[in-house]
Amino acid sequence: MRLIDLSVPLATEMPVYPGDPRVAIAPALSVAADGVNVLHLDMGSQSGTHVDAPFHIDDALPTLDRLPLERFWGRAVVVDARGAEPRTPLGPSLFEGRLRAEAIVLVATGWSRHWGHDDYLAHPYLTPEAAELLVDAGIRTVGIDALSVDATPADDLPAHRILCGAHAVIAENLTGLDPLLDAQAAGEPIEVSLLPLRLPAADGAPVRAVARVG
Repeated sequence: MRLIDLSVPLATEMPVYPGDPRVAIAPALSVAADGVNVLHLDMGSQSGTHVDAPFHIDDALPTLDRLPLERFWGRAVVVDARGAEPRTPLGPSLFEGRLRAEAIVLVATGWSRHWGHDDYLAHPYLTPEAAELLVDAGIRTVGIDALSVDATPADDLPAHRILCGAHAVIAENLTGLDPLLDAQAAGEPIEVSLLPLRLPAADGAPVRAVARVG
C-alpha cells in the first residue's frame, strides 16, 4: 500500500479561478516575538485543490456540511483524457464502459503540468452530455486535474449545474494523477480521500486530496 498526494501546495499568489479571491499567506506570530509560529491565511473557499458543494451554483442546493462524508472518500475510477487538446470538450464516449456505480471518478487530463502558467486556463472540460452520463451512472463525486469541469472562462457552467443538481461533489485542481492510471492499468485498487475543511454553510473548501493505492 502506498499514499499519493493529489494536492497542489497553497502559496501566496497561487493560481485561482478568474475573479476569485487571491491567496495570501504570511506569518502572524513568530517564535522570536510571540513564543509560537502561526500563519495568517487569506484565501477563498475555492482555492487550490478543493471541492465544490452543490450550493456553489444554487442557493437552494445543499451546502458542504449537508453532504454525507461518503461523497468525499471511496474507491476511484481514473479516466484517461491526457491526449486532449487545449479547450477540448470531453464527451460521453470518454466514459462509456469505464464507470462503476458509486465510485469516485477522476478525469486525468494531464493539465496539472501547466499549473502556474497561462496555459492552465485552456484546459479540457466536460460536455453537458458527459455530465449527464455520469449522473445517470450513479456517480456523485467527480474530480479533474484542471481548473474546472467547465470551460474557463465561461458564460455558463452547464457541467457544474448538472452534477451539482444531482447533489454531486466536484473536486478541481487535482494533480499527480499519472501514477493512478499506471496503478489502475496494473489492476491495483485505488481509494481516494477528498475530505474538506469543516466549514458550516459553505459552497466548498480546500482539501488535502490523497490516494491510497494497493
